[in-house]
Amino acid sequence: MTRRDAAPRPFALALVLVLLLALGAAVAVGIGGTLGLSHTAADVPDEQPSAAAARADEPAPAVRGVVAPDEPSLQLAARSVAAAYSSRGLGTPQVLAADYTRGPCCDVVATVDPTSGLTGEQFRLTSGSGVHVVAGTAAGARAGLYTVADRVRSAAVVVPADEQGVTQAPRLGLRLTDVGAVGLDDDPARFSSGDDYSLNSDVVGSALLPTAPWVDDAAVRTISAQFHQLVDHASEQGYNGVVVQGFLEYVTFADLGVYPAGDPHVARAQAMVRAFAPVWQYAHDMGMKVYLMTDMLAVDPPLESYLERTVGSLDATSPQLWSVYQDGLRELFASMPFVDGLMVRIGEGGSAYQLPGWDYSSKIAVTTPAAVQAMLHALLATAGDAGKDVVFRTWTVGFGDVGDLHTNPDAYERVLGDIHDPHLVVSTKYSAGDFYSHLPINPTLAVGDQRRIVELQARREFEGQGSLPDDTGDLTQRALREVLAANPHVEGVWDWAQTGGPLYAGPRALYLRDGFWQLWDANAYLAARIASDPDVDVAAARADWVRQTFSADPETVAAISQAYALSRSAITDGLYIGPYANQSVKALGLEPPPMMWLFEWDIVSGDSATFDTIYALTKGHVDEAIAQGHAAAATAARMRSLVAGTPASSWRDPAQRTSFLAALDYEADLLATLDAYRETVLRHAQWLDTGSGAARTAWRSAEDRFATARAAHVARYGDDLQLPAYNFTAADLGTLRADRDPAMAWVSRLLLVLVAVALGLGAWSRGATRFPGHAALRALWNGATRPWRLRPDDLPSGVVDRVLVWAVPAVVLVASRSAYTWFAAPVHLALTLGAWLLFALVACAVLGRRSRFALLATIGGVALLRTVLLLAVLSWRGPGRYWFGFWTIPGQRALYVSIAFAAFCWLFVATAAVLRSGYGLGRRRAWGVVALAVGVVLLVGGGVVAAIGLEDVLTLWNDQLALLPWGLHRILGFCTYLGIPESLAVDVAVAGAVLGVVGAVLALVPTRCSTPPPVRA
Repeated sequence: MTRRDAAPRPFALALVLVLLLALGAAVAVGIGGTLGLSHTAADVPDEQPSAAAARADEPAPAVRGVVAPDEPSLQLAARSVAAAYSSRGLGTPQVLAADYTRGPCCDVVATVDPTSGLTGEQFRLTSGSGVHVVAGTAAGARAGLYTVADRVRSAAVVVPADEQGVTQAPRLGLRLTDVGAVGLDDDPARFSSGDDYSLNSDVVGSALLPTAPWVDDAAVRTISAQFHQLVDHASEQGYNGVVVQGFLEYVTFADLGVYPAGDPHVARAQAMVRAFAPVWQYAHDMGMKVYLMTDMLAVDPPLESYLERTVGSLDATSPQLWSVYQDGLRELFASMPFVDGLMVRIGEGGSAYQLPGWDYSSKIAVTTPAAVQAMLHALLATAGDAGKDVVFRTWTVGFGDVGDLHTNPDAYERVLGDIHDPHLVVSTKYSAGDFYSHLPINPTLAVGDQRRIVELQARREFEGQGSLPDDTGDLTQRALREVLAANPHVEGVWDWAQTGGPLYAGPRALYLRDGFWQLWDANAYLAARIASDPDVDVAAARADWVRQTFSADPETVAAISQAYALSRSAITDGLYIGPYANQSVKALGLEPPPMMWLFEWDIVSGDSATFDTIYALTKGHVDEAIAQGHAAAATAARMRSLVAGTPASSWRDPAQRTSFLAALDYEADLLATLDAYRETVLRHAQWLDTGSGAARTAWRSAEDRFATARAAHVARYGDDLQLPAYNFTAADLGTLRADRDPAMAWVSRLLLVLVAVALGLGAWSRGATRFPGHAALRALWNGATRPWRLRPDDLPSGVVDRVLVWAVPAVVLVASRSAYTWFAAPVHLALTLGAWLLFALVACAVLGRRSRFALLATIGGVALLRTVLLLAVLSWRGPGRYWFGFWTIPGQRALYVSIAFAAFCWLFVATAAVLRSGYGLGRRRAWGVVALAVGVVLLVGGGVVAAIGLEDVLTLWNDQLALLPWGLHRILGFCTYLGIPESLAVDVAVAGAVLGVVGAVLALVPTRCSTPPPVRA
């Protein structure tokens, strides 16, 4: 073979380069589509909370007794009235169980008169000598009595003149609460680590035993007492229903034989029904509806095995599969006839929701419209026969073909539009997303003719998990008003008093039990008041709650109310970056939340994807975004001043004042720390974008302020279980790398100059060598640009050249990739450098005893050429600028990826070319060697990753590079959240093995080309 034979024709070479660039452009387009960053302005509700002025107490009618029919729920309501009088120091009226048409003078009398024409929760109030409540049903009498009790506690007029004898009733007939902190572990050790991200909300865990009798009676009594307290408190606030986790643990499938003889699931389920049916029935006896809640598919090992045997799979579109769950639902309604229905969620599940030591779990399997419809038709048929309801939650959070059901009206109509069943209730969060602020009202609440309820959250999980004052009364009212105006089928709310997020990874505050739970009880109270009357004066209602909870002193009530009214601006400005949060953003095929810089739930982010995106969408409003942080810290200080100005003697319990001030101190400290961090990351991003000296100076100044504030915050609150320090691990990783950007830029510039000089010297003079090592540099240049010109007879005899030909690329690869990773990511270095090394070793091994100089020069030359491009970008403003462009500047990203990927593919073309020209291999053998080398790299790389675990490798890689949220793996998992198949590493290894075998076969096939004699190095 002659040199001319090996050299490609100009047209062919041009065609190859065009094809490589086209392939690179296709990859760039694919990456751009995967990232898919887009944004539109969000229609965020305009919250305008206000505080009521101080007012004097209204006198309560003097009464001697509270008279109500002798029915448990009415007697409970009557006791609430008596307790309201007692709380005001007006004596404790006697509670009488009598069915009077009219009680004695100066009594509060509740009468149930079926002939009154009043239905449901309707009632009439009249006053004169005492107070008279008239209703046609027990539900109406309860509503009237609780209204009287609330007004007495609030020191408000019990029967205003315009309500005398007027028929009234709550506007929304279904007002659900969750179970609060019932059954939750209060052991401080459970909260101490702060990283228990289990999302299981089952309340029976403390009562479970591993063997017969299966249930601990003492624990059941404790849970029962807590549940009674929850029901009594919720009833007083105006709720008339409760949702309890559970389904499969109460079912035996006795008619189907799901569990083999002697299987403990049967005895355990029977024990669960015996133990807990009386507990949950208490709510029914007190006039509340009871719904059990489950994820679907709910499974345990024997049930899953049964479904596999009888149905053949977990096909959620199969009527046969759902017939099994129908059998279980019939059994449930028979064993617990007081249950009013089953609530179903399909959008979350897996190990994070599984109770430790409990083999009941759930699978995300209902992911298509057909599956949802099959499920609902089956469950509704069974529920309808029993006169029960099925409450279907639209919370699908991105999974499958129904992933946008929660927020997309078109998806809602596509999935549910044809289901018209009177027993179906559709439950949807009020916001177009999770329980964050800065989100529009959910548009799906305006569509559909199904019965609807609106989900609310009192303990705002993403806004301090109850540790910060966060009054959502005005927001709740605006949301409900908008929804009710748009959809006449909305009939209720479901307010979460404790549920949402991990129950043990945040503050140790348990609703009605431990900690300063009163801080968010305001939201539970206001939600019930607004559900009953969407036009209620929220400021006055808030003042009512403050009076009932903290103080009867009008000035103290006014001061606390004003602090609560200010709380929303502190939260929405301090925990959100407004110019970003006020936009609906899409990226990676997902909808990042408006609070992306604080990741689930207290992790302060430090990754480039988050902050580069936030800056890109905040660009032009950076000063405004920073000013919001300052304002939030000032608002928190103002709130503290208001509460601190109230005398301790004016509080019912001075300890509550101490707790409130501690919470406000915590908030002020937290928001000041976040304020400094906000400015740090935004100014750093601004410097990456503009190179402005002023931005760099502001970044460094803010970082100094942040470092001081962060250290003080962690020192003060790091061991506080009720007011825990936020987690700054990810922020520390991010700031450390940001600090190294300027230095990495200088390292890259120096390397770029050295590589350019080396390649330039190699390109200089095609004749004789000029100095020791010149032959190696010339070979590297030719290997990078014209590998077909490398011939065995060009091999140098000097040791320097034979060392430099591999040492120069090796040193440059290590140094450049170290700078690229801030000298902080050994995992990335191992993966990248290992791939280059393994490719070179396999290719060299195929040559046997022949000289590897030409091959090493080609691989090393391409590595240098590829590195020049990387260093040129890193020289700009370091790796931070590299990733800034990647995440936020599509044009720059597309250009870089197109060229970089083409250069990457050029390695294979160049290697094949030198194998043909320099070693006499035929085309098939040359490409066989390339395929073999690539296959071995994929096989080894995929095998190592699979052995360690794809999720673990991604976590280590991301922790060191700080590209995506640090908490992603710890809470959701990269594979789950980003839709990465868990089998990917194995698939890559298998593909590598196949490619390697094909390459080996091709490389061993003899060709007609003569093979030059071996040339020793």
